[in-house]
Amino acid sequence: MTRVLVVIGKYASLVLACLFTLVPLVVLLFTGLKSTAEYATSGVLDPPKNPTLANFVRAFTEAKMASAFLNTTIILAVSVVGTILLGTMAAYALDRFEFRFKKTVFLLFLLATLIPGVTTQVATFQVVNAFGLYNTRLAPIILFMGTDIISIYIFIQFMRSIPVSLDEAATVDGANHWTIYSKIILPLLTPAIATVVIIKGIGIYNEFYIPFLYMPSRDLGVISTSLQRFKGPMGTQWEVLSAGALIVIIPTLIVFLALQKYIYNGLSAGAVK
Repeated sequence: MTRVLVVIGKYASLVLACLFTLVPLVVLLFTGLKSTAEYATSGVLDPPKNPTLANFVRAFTEAKMASAFLNTTIILAVSVVGTILLGTMAAYALDRFEFRFKKTVFLLFLLATLIPGVTTQVATFQVVNAFGLYNTRLAPIILFMGTDIISIYIFIQFMRSIPVSLDEAATVDGANHWTIYSKIILPLLTPAIATVVIIKGIGIYNEFYIPFLYMPSRDLGVISTSLQRFKGPMGTQWEVLSAGALIVIIPTLIVFLALQKYIYNGLSAGAVK
């Protein structure tokens, strides 16, 4: 009897979790398929009586989502590549080399992860503005590349599972540190790199605050800020905003469903040595 109750409780909790996840998406879909008049006279969970794709067309054209996708892609690609290069190099140096204040560096990295980012925004904004990067794509790129301590820890954890004997054998064969890093370490870090690419990519794709603050120009809008066009002081066009949100969600959902196994494998690969 106890086993039956446990099984029922397990599946009931899974069904409940699925409902909490899917209901908001269903509301977005129903809202995006309704006209303005129908949305004003129906409930959020009422299916559309006369479905229309006009909201999706408006969201894509009026929000300039083609340009927003291009800006997002440029920022995402450069930021992720930079994060991988900086993160793997930092992890290689911290894991393979012995130097003074090594523990202090680790402690500073740890402290950096504990400090809320919002508390340093005034100083960060002043630095970005002083370098003339305000309202340019370089501002979010540099911020995304320079504030990702978690990626360094992922690389370090995975690198600890790579035998040091490989480095020693390469050194005997005459390889320098750069050759060891580029020819041995970097290829073996592929699972961890895949994990960072997915996690970092989705984070940048969904980021709103940094692009909104540092790229106010509409020509530099990204997908997360382009939907702001449908929210104003006179009211919010929820049906168009919902359609635009679905357009934004679809690429992320496809990528996550296709590559989710790499997230779990990469996160657990360096956990056991």
